[in-house]
Amino acid sequence: MKKFVGAGGTSAFVAAILLAVGGSGQALAQQVSNHPVIKAVVATAAATAPAETAIAASASAVTAATGSAVPAAASVATALPLSSLVSAHRIGAELDEQGKCLATAVYFESMGEPLEGQLAVANVVINRARSAKYPNSWCGVVKQKAQFSFVRRGHFPRIDVGSEAWAKAQAIARIAALGLTSALPQDVLWYHADYVSPSWGRRLNRVEKIGAHIFYRA
Repeated sequence: MKKFVGAGGTSAFVAAILLAVGGSGQALAQQVSNHPVIKAVVATAAATAPAETAIAASASAVTAATGSAVPAAASVATALPLSSLVSAHRIGAELDEQGKCLATAVYFESMGEPLEGQLAVANVVINRARSAKYPNSWCGVVKQKAQFSFVRRGHFPRIDVGSEAWAKAQAIARIAALGLTSALPQDVLWYHADYVSPSWGRRLNRVEKIGAHIFYRA
């Protein structure tokens, strides 16, 4: 897809968003006009980003501001490179407590890893919460005793909230929470760093290695 540039670029971009999210174009246009956050994201994305990235960013903004899911836009997002999705979701609604726990796991467990490796860590946390084998919340999974080494007595270390690593971790958490794309199947519940060899790994089925982590299913 091409960039929307030049005179009328923003209008063309808005038209693309209306088509991407589906439903009544007139009704959605009214939603856009009623939400300054959406208008700002649309204007910024249209001016500075490729259409694919801009669509993902604005669809996310529509969902956050209106509470309405945009499955067609999500299907557009799944075709985008993960790097584009991360760029699009660096800004967005502030993460709630569960989202922050998810982002914190990504930050401490996979800081400096490839984006796919960071997404894989988020996927494992979400998979565990769904599995009925672990606590049913993301915070419960992350804070479970003896599961994540960065957690100390149920507390997290200090996060450098102004860092690039934290911005990426939050973006990855948004992407994983929205289910825009995934690095792992839903039955992958375990991983470890490639420089250790825990005994439990021999009882599981290796799925793949992403970055410095090896992932397993039962």
